[in-house]
Amino acid sequence: MATDKAEIELDDDFVADDAEDTESEVEVAKTNLTKRRIIDNYLEERRLQKDIADYDFDI
Repeated sequence: MATDKAEIELDDDFVADDAEDTESEVEVAKTNLTKRRIIDNYLEERRLQKDIADYDFDI
């Protein structure tokens, strides 16, 4: 039994599909993070504009 060699079949398509899914999830996470940063920057700019508008320049 120890001398018998069994052939192992590899399913290359399965590995390729798994790699593509992981890549897609990473890309989605990057785009979501980018969108979140854009929204955060926009909200920060609006807050600062409101603070400037509310500031009393007649000191």
